[in-house]
Amino acid sequence: MSVHLVLQSASLLEINNMTNFTTISGFLLMSFSGNPEIEILYASLFLVLYLVALIGNVLIITATSMDNSLYSPMYFFLKHLSFLDLCYISVTVPRSICNSFLNSGNISFWDCILQCFAFTVCGSAEMAMLTVMSYDRYVAICLPLHYEIIMDVSACVHGVVAVWISGVISGVMHTAATFSIHFCGANIIHQFFCDVPQLLKLSCSNDYISELGVAGFLSLVAFLCFLSIGLSYTHIFFTVLRIPSGEGRDKAFSTCLPHLCVVILFISTGVFEFLKPPSDSPTALDFLLTVLYTVVPSTLNPMIYSLRNKAIKVALRKVFKGRKSCLFC
Repeated sequence: MSVHLVLQSASLLEINNMTNFTTISGFLLMSFSGNPEIEILYASLFLVLYLVALIGNVLIITATSMDNSLYSPMYFFLKHLSFLDLCYISVTVPRSICNSFLNSGNISFWDCILQCFAFTVCGSAEMAMLTVMSYDRYVAICLPLHYEIIMDVSACVHGVVAVWISGVISGVMHTAATFSIHFCGANIIHQFFCDVPQLLKLSCSNDYISELGVAGFLSLVAFLCFLSIGLSYTHIFFTVLRIPSGEGRDKAFSTCLPHLCVVILFISTGVFEFLKPPSDSPTALDFLLTVLYTVVPSTLNPMIYSLRNKAIKVALRKVFKGRKSCLFC
């Protein structure tokens, strides 16, 4: 009888522990520095970068929406890429800035789920959008006579819809697999946002194996996107080098190089972050690598496109001239 009571008590204790694991109330996001003054400095730098990304992407969206000369598939996709960049950086940075100024890193369980989902959706959708844009450039340069037939309005809309659907599916899979595990121990996330590798470190057992399977599948999809982009640009460069006129080559490179820079920036920082093993005591270098992956691409993308693309610069001048003339109306 006593043995039966002991076993029953142990079973109840185990059930209570599992309940505690699954009903965790929230997490604690780590700050960049324990020094409040340095933390405010980092938050101010984040604020500047966020404002640069916000203004740059809004300007590209405005220019491509208002200028009739930019009503083409390339700028249609660019507008959606800028919108994705806005969403991507807004998922993590504003909350981190508020946490730094308020000296609080608490995030609720459901807020963490939402942030993880939105971050995965935007990251996956951006990868898909870069793949679609590389195909658009391939058709424009390698198959110019068939460009208007292949990249018609229907194809562009279907491409953007497919980008968002792929992002949502990836977000659901990644988030469901991550938060199906049981969390125990300290609920401290050694990042400024709900980073999946850091969440997996809080797993009580081998529950994270399913998440590793999902991560492997999404990595395969990302590799296929990268392979598609590489093949597209291989064909593009061989075609451009055969263009007899120097002006034609310059025009082709001027439209392709900005996109290629964005692709290299996004993929290289993402791969570096993915291959970097999570650390129990992150250093300044770990935070810097995360910033390169989450903040820098969205901040630099508008600069890369606006500085290398003459049509964008002309459209932006028109936007500013129109606003100035309205001031004197």
